[in-house]
Amino acid sequence: MLVLIPIAVVLRMAGAEPAAVFLVSSAAIIPLAGLMGRATEDLARHAGPGIGGLLNVTFGNATELIIALVALQAGLVDVVKASLTGSVIGNLLLVLGLSMLAGGLRRKEQKFSVRAAGTYNSLMVIALIGMTIPALFFYAGGSELARQNASIGVSVLLLAVYALAMVFSLHTHRHIFNPMADEHDAPAGWSRQKSILVLGASAALVAVLSDILVGSVEGAASSLGLSDLFIGVVIVAIIGNAAEHGVAVSVAMRDKMDLSFAIATGSSAQVALFVAPLLVLAGQVIGRPMDLFFEVFELAAMGLAVAAVIMVSQDGESNWFEGSMLLSVYLMMGIVFFLHP
Repeated sequence: MLVLIPIAVVLRMAGAEPAAVFLVSSAAIIPLAGLMGRATEDLARHAGPGIGGLLNVTFGNATELIIALVALQAGLVDVVKASLTGSVIGNLLLVLGLSMLAGGLRRKEQKFSVRAAGTYNSLMVIALIGMTIPALFFYAGGSELARQNASIGVSVLLLAVYALAMVFSLHTHRHIFNPMADEHDAPAGWSRQKSILVLGASAALVAVLSDILVGSVEGAASSLGLSDLFIGVVIVAIIGNAAEHGVAVSVAMRDKMDLSFAIATGSSAQVALFVAPLLVLAGQVIGRPMDLFFEVFELAAMGLAVAAVIMVSQDGESNWFEGSMLLSVYLMMGIVFFLHP
């Protein structure tokens, strides 16, 4: 399927029908997601699940950031915000739900670190507060200019929290997120250097294909009568995180729920604490102002997603039924986003 990568590029350059570009580009991402999964798993064997999850989240959200920057430059602010909402709820509900379901089909239960899960959940609560404050300020009577300034201030603080979280998880409390590897684990098939190279190259190609998808998704969706909100929350969000989706489910099926949980929840935390505030600041630089003012339904959806994950992760165990519950919540939200005007 790797041959689809140059085909997607040629179709884009030839000005082919948006639907054809969309389908080919989507299919081309699948093998790249598989390569990223293999590289991330081998890196996790070398450095532990926490670091492996962080690397995958970083590369995966680099794609998300590129897509958002391209859309922001084009003035599609609402689509950018919707894609951020979709990334948060998609990783928490769709990706984690699929991971728990797929991993639990062959096992009665899977275990993951309660302490690490609690930290990720706390980060999401803090991020949700930061993304809610500008909306509360606006509804309390704040002007649009004041809302923009408030968003800039909150964005700086969210980035500071993200930096502190990196120090906490990678340095002072690394043992929580990076437990010692099982001594019975099989040696990694790829070296650390090869894994990093494959992961980086795959992520770069995913970014290129995602950029092609952004240029074709609106044309492909317009014929179906889809709203910008649905395009951003569902289509663009799933496309931008396709690599992470495949990796998280793949490692869960190999009974590495710690890594899968780190990828799903860590990605959501990074989108909310790093990608969203960075886009607000970048918008000021490129002359495309963007704030953290989200619609009430978007904020409610993110809040309910965080609450659902906290509920199923309190005991440090997962099973197929908990995964199916998370998926059902995602589908409920998807229906409403589809019908939302």
